[in-house]
Amino acid sequence: MNTADTPSGTLVHAPDLSWSQVRETVLLLQLAMGQIEAALTESHSSVAVLTESFTAMAGYIGALNDALADAAPVEQPPDDLKNTAAQLTGMVNQAIVAFQFYDKLTQRIGHVSESLDGLSALVGDQRRLFNPQEWASLQQAIRSKYTTAEEREMFDAVINGMPVQQALQHFVSEMKNKGDDIEFF
Repeated sequence: MNTADTPSGTLVHAPDLSWSQVRETVLLLQLAMGQIEAALTESHSSVAVLTESFTAMAGYIGALNDALADAAPVEQPPDDLKNTAAQLTGMVNQAIVAFQFYDKLTQRIGHVSESLDGLSALVGDQRRLFNPQEWASLQQAIRSKYTTAEEREMFDAVINGMPVQQALQHFVSEMKNKGDDIEFF
């Protein structure tokens, strides 16, 4: 839909003769698509971490059981048993962090669903459909539901004219730079 002659980003704050609710609809739908793609991108790495962590934990649990079965009763456990227990604890912690992703994913998909519901309500109401202020209100309501700075930055970038794919690449890059940190919200 974007051509060299067509401005990108929203015009709800400064509508002119080229303002179109259809263009605003497409912009918000593209933003929703970007959020879903970002969630899916994050899910792939979390699932990989879960798979690797639980596979390794199963190996450590087997080794721990073998060590316990072979060990003579002693007051102080052998070093290999301590190391195995420490490895197992680390793997469990990694799994917990990866599982926290699902809470974030569920919230993000919920926000997308609510956004699409609000968009649907606006487009379905002839009294609101052609009113730029209604579109501005919807945009603000959508933005206010985002829980991370990266999501709000992606929203602002797209609304201000950055192509969705470019904003998504920036979002994914920011999330990679954060590493395994989980943001509680």
